[in-house]
Amino acid sequence: MIGTVAVSGPELVTYADELAALLVETVNGGSSVGFLAPLDRGAAADWWRKRAGAVDAGDLQVWIARDAERVAGTIGLVRSPLPNARHRAEIAKLMVRPSCRGQGLGRSLLAAAERSAAEAGITLLVLDTESDSPAERLYRSAGWTECGSIPEYAADPAGTLKPTTLYYKAISAAPESSDRAVSPSTSS
Repeated sequence: MIGTVAVSGPELVTYADELAALLVETVNGGSSVGFLAPLDRGAAADWWRKRAGAVDAGDLQVWIARDAERVAGTIGLVRSPLPNARHRAEIAKLMVRPSCRGQGLGRSLLAAAERSAAEAGITLLVLDTESDSPAERLYRSAGWTECGSIPEYAADPAGTLKPTTLYYKAISAAPESSDRAVSPSTSS
């Protein structure tokens, strides 16, 4: 099993080229993660480098998983900047190289983000994914709840508008962090 590690802003910059290769492979393979194909590797690397400031500020956490040669997968956790939403975060850019799929890496990355969220006092996670994509099977099996879909929400890598399904997962804050989270029963 490939292990996952959180990266700092400077580490994200260091891994930007490898993450760009993963992003390009993911997009050019047809997965909808916010980009159109063909995706330029230089533009993808720049996109990753620009995330370093958000990582350093604590607004974004990024995990990577490496095999013996390269980055095999990644996931992000985006904290809400709003004062009334400090209890929630969004899962973003879960990607696993096609050659590494089916080995539990996506689940491992998702679990790392969920654990970190709980340790930070976050009690609600949200995400969106292209409807009827293979990712939906992972989210459902990991205990995520579908809460609806939006037609023609985003273009797939080929530029065709596709529906997106929204998911959420309530998690328990770690005991030492629970004072930083807003209790679901008191939030509005």
